[in-house]
Amino acid sequence: MDFIDYFLQNHDKTLYVLAGLSLALELTVLGLSGPLLFFAIACSITGICVSLGILNSWELEVLSVGLLSMLCAIALWKPLKNFQGTEKIRDDSSDMIGKIVKVNEEITQNSGSIRYSGINWQAKIDASTTSNTLNKGSKVEISAVEGTTMIVKTLD
Repeated sequence: MDFIDYFLQNHDKTLYVLAGLSLALELTVLGLSGPLLFFAIACSITGICVSLGILNSWELEVLSVGLLSMLCAIALWKPLKNFQGTEKIRDDSSDMIGKIVKVNEEITQNSGSIRYSGINWQAKIDASTTSNTLNKGSKVEISAVEGTTMIVKTLD
C-alpha cells in the first residue's frame, strides 16, 4: 500500500513512470510508430510542470497530457514519417522468388493475380518489364515480394 500511496501523493513521479513505460513499449513493441511516443513526451512535460508547481490538480494534469499529446502528434507526425522513409521494402528472402508461375488474371502495373501453390496471389508487373500487361495463362517469374503482393516479370 505504501507504494501505491506514494504515487497517488506524487503525481509528477507517476507521470514520469507513465512516460518511461510508454516510451519503452513504443520502442520495443510498436517500433517508433508514434502514438505512445507522443503520450510519453506529453507525460514528461506535464510531470515537469507538476514538479515546478505550475499544475496543481489532477484535472489540469489530465487536460495537459491530452492537449500536449495532440500537439506533439501534430508537430512530429510528418517529420517522423519522413524519417521512416517512403520507399517500399522488397523481400528478397522469400522462397517464392525465382518461381515460374501462370498468370491467373491479367496483370498490370497496379493489379492482377497469379496462381502459386493452390492459392491466388495479388501480383504487379516488375518495373524492369517493358510490357504494360501480362495476359492470362502466360508464364511469369516472381522477382520480388511486397507484403502479400508478388512482383512478376516476363520470362527472358
